[in-house]
Amino acid sequence: MRYWVRFAPEIMIKGSSVRKQLSAQLAENLKAVFAKRGIEATFARHRDRIDVTVADPCATAAEAALTQTPGVNQAWRVKTAQLDTPTLDAVAAAIVAEAAPRVTGKRFAVRARRKGTHPFTSQEIERAVGAALLAAAPNAQVDLTQPEVVVELELDGTQLAFVDARIPGLGGFPLGSQGEALALVSGGFDSTVASFMSLRRGVRTHFLFFNLGGAAHDLGVKQMSFYLWQRFALSHRLHFISVPFEGVVEALLTQIPDSYMGVMLKRLMLIAAERIADEMGIDALVTGESVAQVSSQTLRNLALIDCATGKLVLRPLAFVDKGEIITWAERIGARQFAETMPEYCAVISRHPVTHGSFQRLAAVERRFDFARLDEAIAAREVTPVDQLPQTINAQPAVPVVTTPEAGDEILDIRPPERVKAAPLTLPHRVVPFFALKEAAKGFDPNRRYLLYCDKGVLSQLHALRLRQAGFNQVYVFRPNGPPRP
Repeated sequence: MRYWVRFAPEIMIKGSSVRKQLSAQLAENLKAVFAKRGIEATFARHRDRIDVTVADPCATAAEAALTQTPGVNQAWRVKTAQLDTPTLDAVAAAIVAEAAPRVTGKRFAVRARRKGTHPFTSQEIERAVGAALLAAAPNAQVDLTQPEVVVELELDGTQLAFVDARIPGLGGFPLGSQGEALALVSGGFDSTVASFMSLRRGVRTHFLFFNLGGAAHDLGVKQMSFYLWQRFALSHRLHFISVPFEGVVEALLTQIPDSYMGVMLKRLMLIAAERIADEMGIDALVTGESVAQVSSQTLRNLALIDCATGKLVLRPLAFVDKGEIITWAERIGARQFAETMPEYCAVISRHPVTHGSFQRLAAVERRFDFARLDEAIAAREVTPVDQLPQTINAQPAVPVVTTPEAGDEILDIRPPERVKAAPLTLPHRVVPFFALKEAAKGFDPNRRYLLYCDKGVLSQLHALRLRQAGFNQVYVFRPNGPPRP
C-alpha cells in the first residue's frame, strides 16, 4: 500500500529552505515512529509530499501512525498501476476500473497531474477520464464547481496513481521543529489537552507533575503522560518530572491566608517549573488554564500568577470552553482516562480571592518558608517517559501475578480498540477500565481477579483504586514478567 503524506498548509507557505527543513524533520519523525511501531516501510521525499510504501497487511497500522504524527495534514491512500504505454485510453481504462462505482449516480469532477513528457496535457487527461466515466457509470454527472466526488490521479512517466482515500491527520508542525517546553500536568482534561496541543504544534513537550499526595494520582498522571507520548510523540524522547509537593502544601496551609492559597500554590508551581526548566535549557512553560474556569484563572489572578516567572507561559486553552476541551479529549482518545483520574485537592479556599492585589500578594508571600519549596525541587524524580512502565512495575503498589491459578479470572481492561488490535489469547473477560467500578460490584470475594493491560500501568492504577475501595482480591496480571509481592 502506498500513501502520499501531505503537509499542513502552514508548512507549504514557508520559504523553500524552511519547508525543506520541516519536510526533512517530518520524514525523520515518521521513520522513527514506524520503526518503534514495528512497521516496515520505505520513504521518499518530494517538494510537496512524502511517499510512504508499506505491505498491504500493515495498512491499518500505517494509517494510525501517519494520522497520529504531528505535521501530517492528510494521508492520501493511493493505488498505482504501471502502464506499458501511457495513452489517454490506457489512463482512462485504469481509472474507470477504480472510480466508476464511486461516481455512479453522483456529481463528479476529475483532477489530474502529470510528471514527465507525454503527448497530451493534464486537461486532456481530465476530459478523457471524465468522458469514460460518464459512459461507464449510470446517472453520473460532471460538476466542476460543487462535485460530490473528486477523482484524483497523477501520471508520473508510465506510473499511474489513483487517490483511493484522503485520511485526515493532526496537522500542525513536525515534533521537535519548534523547540521544547515543560507542561504542568495533573492528568485531567485541561492539562492533557494543552499538552497535546503543544505536541501537535511541533513543540517537544516534557511533563512536570507536582504530586500533592496519593499513589493513585501519581500512577494516573504517569499513565496519561505515557499515553500521549506513545500515541503522538513516539519519535522523540520526552521526560516525566515528578516533584513531591506535600511539604509545600503543608506550609501553605499554615502560613498563607485562605483566600490566597490557590494563587500562591500556582505561583509556587511556576517558580519550581522555572528552575527546573532552566536546568533543562527550556524557555517555555505550558499550562491548561482557561480564563474564568476557576477562581485562580481570572485575568487578574493569572497576572498575579505569571509574575512568579520570567519564562514564557503558554496557555493553549485560554479561551476554550470546557465543553470544547472535553470534545478534544475525546477526539484524541484521552477522555476516558481523564474522567477516571482521581482528584486530589489539598488546597481548598473557602473564600478564594478573584481579583487579587499585587501589594497584598507580596505581603502574603513574605510569610512563606521557601526552604520547603527548595526541598521539593531537590527531591524531584526525572524519568524518560518511555521508561515509565518499567519504573511503575519495578515497585508496584499492587502484587503482580504472572501465572493464573485455578479459579482466577483474568480481566482485560484495555480500551476496546487495543483489545481488538491485539487480543489476549488466554481465557479472559473484557471489562474496559472505565467499566471496572460497576463490574466490581459483582466480584466474588472468594475469587482472585487479575487485571491485564499492555504495559502494566493501567492495571496498576485501577487495581490500586479497587483495593482502596475494599476489593483486596484484585491483582495485576503480567504474563511475561517476574512475580512481585
